[in-house]
Amino acid sequence: MSVFTCETDRSECWSGFAEGAPCVLGIDEAGRGPVLGAMVYGCAVSPVSAADDLKALGVADSKALTEEKRDQIFEKMNNDEKTKKTVAYALRSLSPQLISAAMLQRAKCSLNQLSHDAAIALIRDALDCEINVVQIYVDTVGPKATYQSKLEAIFPGIAITVTEKADALFPVVSAASIAAKVTRDTQLREWQFAERAPKVEGVKFGSGYPSDPTTKAFLAKTVDGVFGYPGLIRFSWKTVDTILDKKGVQMKWEADEDDDSSSGKKNSLNRWTTAKGEAPKEQRHSYFTQRKLQNVTTF
Repeated sequence: MSVFTCETDRSECWSGFAEGAPCVLGIDEAGRGPVLGAMVYGCAVSPVSAADDLKALGVADSKALTEEKRDQIFEKMNNDEKTKKTVAYALRSLSPQLISAAMLQRAKCSLNQLSHDAAIALIRDALDCEINVVQIYVDTVGPKATYQSKLEAIFPGIAITVTEKADALFPVVSAASIAAKVTRDTQLREWQFAERAPKVEGVKFGSGYPSDPTTKAFLAKTVDGVFGYPGLIRFSWKTVDTILDKKGVQMKWEADEDDDSSSGKKNSLNRWTTAKGEAPKEQRHSYFTQRKLQNVTTF
């Protein structure tokens, strides 16, 4: 699968879960804020009649649980027969490359829009897989009233609640949060760098949050003046943008110069510093002059 596409992964009992019994559905994500790694959206479903069993599983906001406890619950969700009748889940993992490409393309797609699209895709998948969803709980992204109205327009006839801290209020959202968090953590532990740069190998990258000292050290050590960062990093984050502004080689694309020339435009600064009729002299960055690098047009 390409890093620029997003597919839905489902637990074993997802399709046809609960055999038509009314179910509640919850959605939450893991990895929205970090500067690196995927953002994983989780969706959990559970029969309305199994509310007590879901609570007994010990689900809670994934951030409030220890890593060991999250792993134990997720293992039960996958392998314990009673638990598999209590809750099923589906996941959509948005790679850092997909996030960067979407947020930096010409027609930019915001992180909120990516989040909404992932949630909508998961709800549609549950309905397509013949799960009888009668109530949806979603942790808010952006203005909750606007988000709820959007979902109600797409999924009429289903009761929908969008609210802050839904993962702490509704056990089914907590289950979705756990599935998303454990999956993201596993992805980070098992991440294989496609890049073979010496700077990257063996360097710990921490939690991925910009305030994490280990993450800060990783960003400082692995930055490359020309290529920026490995694919693990979200180039669309302000943290990365600031570092690249300071440490990256400043680029001027010749195609842009040609476009300006053909349209009769001049750089505003050159307009005042260049004598009339004199072509502005471009100074190459020291990165290229020190290495004696030249443009090659013929081979």
